[in-house]
Amino acid sequence: METWEWIVVVAVAGLLVLLVAGLVRIRRRRTHLQERFGPEYHRSVSDQGRSAAERRLSEVEQRREELDIRRLPTAARERYLDEWRQAEARFVHDPRDAVRTAERLVTRVLHDRGYELEGEDEDFDRRVELVAVDHPNIAERYRHGHAMLGHVDGAEATEHLRKAMIDFRAVLDELLEGERVTA
Repeated sequence: METWEWIVVVAVAGLLVLLVAGLVRIRRRRTHLQERFGPEYHRSVSDQGRSAAERRLSEVEQRREELDIRRLPTAARERYLDEWRQAEARFVHDPRDAVRTAERLVTRVLHDRGYELEGEDEDFDRRVELVAVDHPNIAERYRHGHAMLGHVDGAEATEHLRKAMIDFRAVLDELLEGERVTA
């Protein structure tokens, strides 16, 4: 073989190595995001397409890593559970107020745990995204409870409120008992 032929072979081999390395990197990133975000990964891919969803979830994960997520002291957890029981007891007489109280309680727990971005006007969707990084299995419940609270008109209002209350309870349980804190 001539020298130029060797150069072409080496260049092609180098390109193949780079291509394979890039594909392995993409696959690792995808697997990581699927494991970290669970059902939220699949929801995002379904809504936005794979590459846009993976890019957004990587950004969410990076924003989450900037937060100081902390455990709640036992006394705070007990106080939140007591507040929950009070909201639950009010459900019979005023379901709408009870569910609004439940959602505010979840928001306060998230705030106290550190799920907020200082200096930014954080909306509900951004808060859910941050929660999904550590608690992917409750993100949809949180979203669903919030949506049910918005459907409080008509004959099915009480049923929507009941479902919202159940969803917020699942979220609260996970946040208080299933605390996941990275060091």
